[in-house]
Amino acid sequence: MDVRQIETYQAVMTFGTTSKAAEVLGMSQPAVSKAIMTLERSIGFKLFDREKGRLTPSAEGQLFYREVQASLAGIAKLRSSAARIRDYGSGDIRVACLSAFSTNITPRAIASFRKRHPDIAVTLTVAASSVIRDMVAANQVDIAITADEVETTGIEVAPFVNVPAAIALPPHHPLIAKQLIRPEDLDSIDFVALAPEDTTRQEAEAIFAQHGVAPKVIVETAYSSVVCALVLEGVGCGIADPVTAVGYVERGLVIRPFEPAISFRTLLLFPPRKKSRLVQEMADMLRAEAAKMT
Repeated sequence: MDVRQIETYQAVMTFGTTSKAAEVLGMSQPAVSKAIMTLERSIGFKLFDREKGRLTPSAEGQLFYREVQASLAGIAKLRSSAARIRDYGSGDIRVACLSAFSTNITPRAIASFRKRHPDIAVTLTVAASSVIRDMVAANQVDIAITADEVETTGIEVAPFVNVPAAIALPPHHPLIAKQLIRPEDLDSIDFVALAPEDTTRQEAEAIFAQHGVAPKVIVETAYSSVVCALVLEGVGCGIADPVTAVGYVERGLVIRPFEPAISFRTLLLFPPRKKSRLVQEMADMLRAEAAKMT
C-alpha cells in the first residue's frame, strides 16, 4: 500500500468511475483499475463490489474511505509544510540582539516582518553580545545583532551599523553649556563607563590617553541603556549610543556630540549554514530600520 494507490482510490470514490478518475489523475483506465486491485490485495478485503463492469463501494470500502480521507488530509498538510520549509525555512524565526537595539530597531523590524508573515512565530532574545554569539554558534538563534568585540570564528558575520557615539549628560550638568564635548572636558569628571571589553570604550580610552586626561569611573556596565539610566539619575556622564538614548532624552537626558569621533560598531551574526528566505527577509528589515534611525 502506497500513497499513490490511496490517492487513486480516493479519486475513484470521489468521481464514481475508473474512467473519470483516470482522466483527473492523468493515468490510463487500466492503470487505475490495477492500482485499486493491488490496494485490495495489500489490505486483504474488497473496496468495491463489481457488477457488470460497475464499481459499488463495499461496506468495508466505505469504512476504509473515512480513514483514507483523514490520512490524505494529513499528507496534504505535510506537503504544505514541506513546501513552506523549502521556500522559507522553519515555521518560526529566532532573533537575538544586544540591549541597545532591543527597544527600537529590532522591535520595528519584527513588526514589519509580522505584517508580511503573520503565520510565522518570532522569538526575541536580549542578552550580552558574548552570550548571543555562543547561541548563534550553537544554532539556537537564526539571526543576531551584537557589538563587534565578539569572536567570529565558526559563524557567518556581516557588518550592520556604525553609530557615532555621544556624551550623555545629566540634566543641569555644567557641560550642557557646550555644544561639542572634547576629551579635556571630561578630565576628572564622574563617569559611567562601558564594560572594559567594549571596543567603543577601548577607543575612547585610547583618545583620553593621547590627550592626557582621565575621567573618574564611578560605575561600569555592559549596556548603553544602563549608561543612559545612570546618567539620567545624576551618577555621572557617560558615552552613549544615541539610538538607545532617544527614550531617555524625552525624560531629560542631554546628548552632546564628542570629538574626536568614536563609534558603536555592530555586526549581524548567522549560524554557519545556508540562510532561509525568512532569515534573509529579517536581515533586510533590520537593515532598513537601522537606516531610518542612523
